[in-house]
Amino acid sequence: MTLPDLARTVGHRVVVAQVTESPISTTEHENLVSDLAAGAVVGFAGVVRDHDHGRSVTELEYTGHPSAGEVLAEIAAEFAARDGVEAIAVSHRIGPLKLGDTALACAVSTAHRSEAFALCAELVDTVKARLPIWKRQVFVDGSDEWVACP
Repeated sequence: MTLPDLARTVGHRVVVAQVTESPISTTEHENLVSDLAAGAVVGFAGVVRDHDHGRSVTELEYTGHPSAGEVLAEIAAEFAARDGVEAIAVSHRIGPLKLGDTALACAVSTAHRSEAFALCAELVDTVKARLPIWKRQVFVDGSDEWVACP
């Protein structure tokens, strides 16, 4: 199912909220939340980088709890219900990712830029805090480390 298909099936102000193994694009998320009532569209891409705390990273793998999709939909709905929000789109990847891949893509639209920037930043922080998805980093020396794993 493509993002436009998901936009039609997810709901009114939440145009997409998905956990997926497929590549995700912040640009697609921004396009989905664009609206004539919105004076601001802000997007965010959480991208796999080549280092963490001074160690070289070669790849990441994200593993999600079976409830991850439902949790992400709940978070998106909470944010979409706020006054002044036109639309929300948010996706998180699971599975193996390479350097440069987008792991988290989100976009918000509101009437004004300050609201959109603040909302997008809070959305990212909330997703990172509540979404039951865990990251395994693989380092150049072959060792690995789980991050944010209970």
